Amino acid sequence: MADAGTGRQAAARLFECGENVLNESDPGTQDTSTGPLAFVRRHRVPIVIVLVLLLGGAWFLHRARQQNAANVRPTGFFNRNNAVAVAVATVKRGDVAIRIPAIGTVTALTTVTLRTQISGVMEKVNFTEGQMVKKGQLIALVDPRPYEAALAQAKANLARDEALLANARLDMKRYEDLIKEDSVSQQQVDTQRATVAQDEGTVASDRAAIQTAEVNLIYTRVTSPVDGRIGLRQVDPGNYVTPGDANGIVVVTQLHPISVLFVVPEDKVPSIMRQLKAGEKLAAAANTRDNQEHLADGVLSNTDTQIDVTTGTLKLRAEFDNSDGALFPGQFVNISLLVTTLKDQLLVPAAAIRRGAPDGIQGAFVYLLNSNNTVSVRSVELGVTDGEIQAVKSGLHVDDVVVTDGGDRLRDGAAVQLPDATAAEVAKARAQAQAAHQNEAKFPNRRSRNGQGGFGPPGGRRPPGGGPP
Repeated sequence: MADAGTGRQAAARLFECGENVLNESDPGTQDTSTGPLAFVRRHRVPIVIVLVLLLGGAWFLHRARQQNAANVRPTGFFNRNNAVAVAVATVKRGDVAIRIPAIGTVTALTTVTLRTQISGVMEKVNFTEGQMVKKGQLIALVDPRPYEAALAQAKANLARDEALLANARLDMKRYEDLIKEDSVSQQQVDTQRATVAQDEGTVASDRAAIQTAEVNLIYTRVTSPVDGRIGLRQVDPGNYVTPGDANGIVVVTQLHPISVLFVVPEDKVPSIMRQLKAGEKLAAAANTRDNQEHLADGVLSNTDTQIDVTTGTLKLRAEFDNSDGALFPGQFVNISLLVTTLKDQLLVPAAAIRRGAPDGIQGAFVYLLNSNNTVSVRSVELGVTDGEIQAVKSGLHVDDVVVTDGGDRLRDGAAVQLPDATAAEVAKARAQAQAAHQNEAKFPNRRSRNGQGGFGPPGGRRPPGGGPP
């Protein structure tokens, strides 16, 4: 209320000053009817009002800015001591996997286009599109009646020719008895012997014709040769089908097990072949293209026989059980091939690794948390990377605490602020580490256990940021 009254008093004084200025014109030296003064004199009230509004608005804007500035408190990444808020993780010792990433294509181990092996009218289709079928299951039926008649005819021919053969053999026996008595000529005996052989051949031909007719009758039933999934039907019942039909009747695709074809660079081939020669089964994991979903686990089943000289890659095949149907033929997936596992490595989150030249030498480094909540730059030698985990060969020790988030605002010796929960755990870990260090001094031959597991709040037997145990 006091500020508003002060503003009104200032506006009144400004109005009086404006009137005095306008009234101080010299009628003897200026034209009272024309000119700037005449315009101002005629419109002095609106002009004064505009000036009052402008000054009042500027004054209120100034007051608002002062109040906002007074209400602003330090927030964000800096506290009152200009300490940078950071996230940290503890260096752990564990195993790290060496994986080879690749993009693969899901490929069915068996894809069969079912075609009829005889000609005839499609009498029945015994499946539903998309149906899962078993090996030997009836898929379609061709009209069997012509082939049943052909089989009956072949059997009748066999019976007739077998009777002729039996008669010829009896005649042969009679001629052989008469030749001993010199009642028939040798020519008649030879002719009858040839007749018997001819009838035997006819009978053999009839038996083969029966087998052919039986096979053709079997072919009227089109069955699935594998377990798999039925595709889209290509022929409707009532159509005349032949073995030469290009599209066949339907396609059956084996879905489990299923394989994924992928390629790896040639410089990765020696490590893969060493493991295969040693009899190792290399595990392969299939993920979606964005790596957001894990689809299936399998093993490397086979490799190509030569490297493609145009691309410098080797084609590999991984086999998956796929009993849940997660993989579909033609699908693109990300493959992660586990080649080997390195034991007892120093591990940090990959987010803790930074690259630059803080000490004048280009390389990788981390920000190491000191006991006084400051950080130091520590150069490191990197090992292999497994996803978000980075192995470190040298430069760090177990239970060192490194900055993972907020390092872009740090420099050597900068003060940092930890989240309340993390700060409490750091203090507890330091106390435990100090006690463990004293126990080691008393009992130098006793081995202490280092914490194992993933990355989390610091803990262990050494103070975070300290030197080697």
